[in-house]
Order: sequence, then structure tokens, then C-alpha cells
Amino acid sequence: MSADLNVEDLLRQLTPQVLGALTRRYGHFDLCEDAVQEALLAAASQWPAAGVPDNPRGWLITVASRRLVDELRASSARARRESLTASYAPLLAPAADASSDADRDDTLTLLFLCCHPSLSEPSQLALTLRAVGGLTTAEIARAFFVPEATMAQRISRAKQRLRGASFELPPSAEYAARLDVVLHVLYLIFNEGYMSSGPDLHRGDLTREAIRLARSAHRLLPDDGEITGLLALMLLTDSRRLTRTGPDGGLIPLADQDRSRWDRSSIDEGVALLGDVMSRAPLGPYQVQAAIAALHAEAPSSADTDWRQIVALYNVLGRLAPNPMVTLNQAVAVAMVDGPDAGLSLLRQLDGDDRLAEHHRLDAVRAHLLELAGSRAAAREAYLAAARRTTSRPEQRYLQDRAAALG
Repeated sequence: MSADLNVEDLLRQLTPQVLGALTRRYGHFDLCEDAVQEALLAAASQWPAAGVPDNPRGWLITVASRRLVDELRASSARARRESLTASYAPLLAPAADASSDADRDDTLTLLFLCCHPSLSEPSQLALTLRAVGGLTTAEIARAFFVPEATMAQRISRAKQRLRGASFELPPSAEYAARLDVVLHVLYLIFNEGYMSSGPDLHRGDLTREAIRLARSAHRLLPDDGEITGLLALMLLTDSRRLTRTGPDGGLIPLADQDRSRWDRSSIDEGVALLGDVMSRAPLGPYQVQAAIAALHAEAPSSADTDWRQIVALYNVLGRLAPNPMVTLNQAVAVAMVDGPDAGLSLLRQLDGDDRLAEHHRLDAVRAHLLELAGSRAAAREAYLAAARRTTSRPEQRYLQDRAAALG
């Protein structure tokens, strides 16, 4: 990996920590986020040539603090000088020593701030993916199937609404109202890393950060069934990461992966977490998804997988949390039990769903089932359609190779 990529990964990892430190110290999340972005740009231009400083987090906190104070001093000289000075007076003091923040990670507090009840759920998700997950606006827009300009406006409005919000973990009475959004955000961060919408198949920085945040949430609320279920789901899914691509970077589908290379420690931990929580907590969507992942993880081969049990679990998941992606995955499982025509019949329910109209996975799954059904020409066209829509180079190569193999 090049030095530039190493710096990029480090900055993505440090972004929520630096933003959390500034917001805790100064308040005013929107101004802090702007200052952190400027510090990140400075680091991205300086570090590759000059080298990463000994304390990169402290460097970013110091630079961002100075940018924030400079901006506020400049603002105070404009038309509304007195009101701005009064409002931001605590921020105009010299920046504190960044070393005082060295051992404190406010990422989880920042996560809850981004899920503040004053924001709509779409804004909570978008802002958290930006501030905590480190995703670009374009990546977030793809995750929500909206234009990039629309997402940029959504994030900007969300930042404005957080002015004056306290930077602290919510009281216990508010956890239930905000936790569902927090978990959904972590799920989206993990999925963006595991099935990247960018040119690469996998982004380990995002999956690692999602797992780390899920562990933090689990430590905070160890008895919550869905936090535990989500952490188990991430561990079980991530256990397959190293076998998803070959030496040439090409995609290897689940059925063809070398299961002896799956991360057994992650599987064991995920299965143990799931077994414990399902025996004592109300059933939720993340637990059901983790149970499906566990059946895959513990099967010695695709043929030996308990597909009937997986279909039953997808039926439960469809009742708990119906969405087109559940139906898409369910169609594959149904095809393994009742044949490809049954899977294709289920897939046709999604043909009029605008949420998947431009998504490559609908065409990719249709192509796979058509190939199983022996419809080679139709499968080839569907593979090519999926290849045109995906932004992942490994997926694109795989889909094009599948189409080529069908003539």
C-alpha cells in the first residue's frame, strides 16, 4: 500500500476522535466539523511528504483548534460583532494543549450526538456516516439512493440544527428512542466497508471502525439484545473477509470460498454472543440476520448449508423488518430449496420497487438465478446490466466474466 493510502486510512480512523475532542472542548458541532475538515486537508497535503507526526491525533486537534479560533475571531470583526463575541466568547481562548485529549476517545458520544432527537432519522444517519464513519458525501448519497447535492444539503442542515446541543451521552430514558438509529448507522457503516459502493470490494477501515463502535455500544449496554445481535452479525460476516477475493483481487462468491480460511475466532465469538442473547432477550432483526450468518459460517460447504432454516429465518426477518434487500437475499435462499424458478418468482416482486431500480444487485441476483434455470442468454444480459451499474471493480470484473462464460 502506498504512503498516500496509509495516510488516508489513518485520517479516516482519527476523524471522529478529533471531532469528538473538539466538540467536547468547544461545543458548536457545526463549527468544529468545518475546522476538522480543514485540518484533515492540511494533513493530507503535508504528511505524505513530511511524514506522519509522532502524535497525529494531537496534531490534528491542535491545528483544528487554531483554525476554529481564527475563524471565530474573524467572525467577531464583522457586522454583528457584539452578539458573536458574546455567543462564542468561551471559544476565543487560546487552544488547550492537545495532549490533554490523548487518552480520551469521544467517538461514542459523538455517535449519539449525531443521532440527536432534533434531527430527522435520514439526517441522523447521514450525519453520523459523515462525522463518525468518515464516508464522503457521494458515498452516503449512494447508500441512500439520492443525488449527491441532496445529501450535501441534508448534512449541512443537520449540522446547523445541532448548534447548542450538549456533548454528552444521553440519559438512560432517551436510549430507547435513539438506539435504533445508532444501530442502523453502525450497520450501514459496516455494509459500506464490507460491500463498498466505491471502486474496491472491501474497505477494512470502515468494517473495523463499525466493529469497534459496536463493541463500545455493547460494553455500554451489555444486556441489549439488538446491540449484541449486531455485533455478532458483524463478526460472523467479517470472518469471511479474507476469502472474498483471490490473489488477483477478483471476487470469489460465497459458495466457492475456502472455508478453512475463515476466521474461526470471529465465528466462535459471534456464535457465542448470539447463543447467549437469543436465550434471554426479545427477538430482533439483527439477531435474526446474525442467526442466518451463523448458519453460513458453521456449514462445511454451500451444499451442506441448512437452506430450509435460512428460508424460515428470512420469513421471520421479512415480518420484523421488511425491505427490498431482505426479499433479494430471500430469493436466493428460496432458489436453493425450491429451485431457481421459485426464486425468480419472488424476485419479480421487486421489479417495480424504485429503491432498487438502479441497484446492481437486483440484476446480479436475477442473472444468477437465470443461469441456474438454464436461461443462458437472459442470464448473460442480466450479468452485463449488473456490471454496468456496479462501482466496484472486482464485482464488475466478476460479472463480466460470468457473462463471457455464457457466450
